[in-house]
Amino acid sequence: MTYTEELTLVQEWDKTFPESDKVDHQKVTFHNRYGITLVADMYTPKNASGKLPAIAVSGPFGAVKEQCSGLYAQTLAERGFLTIAFDPSFTGESSGQPRYMASPDINTEDFQAAVDFLSTHILVDPERIGICGICGWGGMAINAAALDTRIKATVVSTMYDMSRVNANGYFDESDNEETRYATKLALNEQRTKDYAADEYTLGGGVVDPLPDDAPYFVKDYYDYYKTERGYHPRSLNSNGGWNVIGCMSFMNQPINTYSNEIRSAVLIMHGEKAHSSYFGKDAYEAMTKDSKYADNKELLIIEGASHTDLYDGGENNVIPFDKLEAFYNEYLK
Repeated sequence: MTYTEELTLVQEWDKTFPESDKVDHQKVTFHNRYGITLVADMYTPKNASGKLPAIAVSGPFGAVKEQCSGLYAQTLAERGFLTIAFDPSFTGESSGQPRYMASPDINTEDFQAAVDFLSTHILVDPERIGICGICGWGGMAINAAALDTRIKATVVSTMYDMSRVNANGYFDESDNEETRYATKLALNEQRTKDYAADEYTLGGGVVDPLPDDAPYFVKDYYDYYKTERGYHPRSLNSNGGWNVIGCMSFMNQPINTYSNEIRSAVLIMHGEKAHSSYFGKDAYEAMTKDSKYADNKELLIIEGASHTDLYDGGENNVIPFDKLEAFYNEYLK
């Protein structure tokens, strides 16, 4: 059963963060159950011995593994974990046609495919596998943890619930049937145009140039995706964005429905100043309310941090890697 496609991969270091001399790095590929080949950067602690605990990392939504997820993966590898940072289906170096599509099902499956790969890797202890989802892939990580019993520990960083934001808009300001219907009309009109033209129209990445009256969170995104801090040529958010219709299925396919039944450990962390913090707070509440499995769930609010500060640490290096290391060590033992 061989599905993996032959892809031409970039071999030189092209990340938005410096290469560490404490880990070994290589490109790896694996497939999901839809036959899509996923590409990942694998980071292995130097001089590691025995079977290692392993962590699969992905996100943010519209980013690539050369950005935030790679930084998380490399840093956790420095602390003793075998890690992979992967590009989701239809994005980055991973395969999948047409490009720049998203799916609550397929993107949850991407995490499970990463667990497939790690579970069968010669250097990995299959009983000690965790995942980490950043931004929109935080929501997907929770969804995967609710489905995949092989996942023993999940970290969710500066999360978005992509179903909620697509159906309700930012801050739930469009949470009504009339607005949703208008959105569906526009998206389905776009589907007809795309089919007739035999190509998909891009929705645009982070706005550039930045308007003077841009909301705080748009400025926060611009400061990461459109500057030397985080720009990458394969990143959707840094460039042309998703297809206009690329994320429409999230509107009526809610994720995290059964998060209340997750038995494994989950750490949700958010910046105090992040516009998105309501996603993490509400996800934690839903996960723990009347749950038999609340004891190993934790919400961590990081004082003074914005949404993108948890992408790369921001000016004050606020990503609590000591906390992440302790959390994974506790639950991947």
